[in-house]
Amino acid sequence: MQNRIDIWLVVMASSLALCLGTISCGNSKGTNETTTADASTKVPTQTAQTQPDLEKQRQEAEQQARPGVEKERKQAEEEATKNLDQDAIAAITDTQAAIDAIASNKSDAALKAIEQATGKINVLLARNPRVAFIPVGVQVVVIDSGPHDLKAIKALTDEVSVAVAAKDYPAARVVLDGLASEIRVRTYSLPLGTYPDALKEAARLLDQKKNDEASSVLLAALNTLVAVDRVTPLPLVLAREALDAAREKSQSDKTMAETLVRTAKNEIERAKALGYAAKDPDYANLNTDIASLEKQLKSNGDTGSVFAKLEDKLSGFLKRQSQQERR
Repeated sequence: MQNRIDIWLVVMASSLALCLGTISCGNSKGTNETTTADASTKVPTQTAQTQPDLEKQRQEAEQQARPGVEKERKQAEEEATKNLDQDAIAAITDTQAAIDAIASNKSDAALKAIEQATGKINVLLARNPRVAFIPVGVQVVVIDSGPHDLKAIKALTDEVSVAVAAKDYPAARVVLDGLASEIRVRTYSLPLGTYPDALKEAARLLDQKKNDEASSVLLAALNTLVAVDRVTPLPLVLAREALDAAREKSQSDKTMAETLVRTAKNEIERAKALGYAAKDPDYANLNTDIASLEKQLKSNGDTGSVFAKLEDKLSGFLKRQSQQERR
């Protein structure tokens, strides 16, 4: 019964996509999942007398970068939604309708719904003979539970290592949830290789008056929806936006520009510490370019070309990471 409820949530989300063209996290907010409106980064309280002003500057710099997170989330959502297949979504809706009809002892209605689903699947097979999975639903969430402080991140990664070494994987998963800072696009896809056979088997069982078995087959088919994640690291988004703001401030407010560059540097280090392609050599290249930019800002040098080079490199790095699929 729980499986049916879980899948129905996916189907309902897919149905909403037909009407609204989008599925997102909405107002659902857990402890570690937030929408962009309330996503914030917590930092330890500073004790040194000179720290409050620096902390205020850092917070102001981060707030200037934050609007870019919602822009990135919206863009990711729009791109993922474009790939949804309406025939596949309709086939799933028909499958759920068949399950509901069986539960109401309406075998004729169930068979009709299965026939409709089968027709749509046949169209999909003819149109996509070499495609194994067809996107039917999208969920986009912003998760920002990873600490801002690098020492706190290190402490959590050590906890994960200890838990994995002890084969305490449930504990490791809990800690790993606290190391996420990302825009997560989860796409649910219908497997064309197995779904048609499930529909045929369910129809056969219904003809034999084996309603419960037919319902189980259809529920199992819905459970075969494949989830694929694409992740955009929030720290890299914030770093990109901070650099963009720094470029705009470089002529009018050099102090804020320097603070924004430091914010970008810290976010890049944070992305690496949180495990977003941590071994990628581009991190070292980005740090080298940021050091050059900081030097140019302090010496009143020409920063235009340095900003352009750094922003292009960071945007390319971010794009590569956001396109990687995780199953």
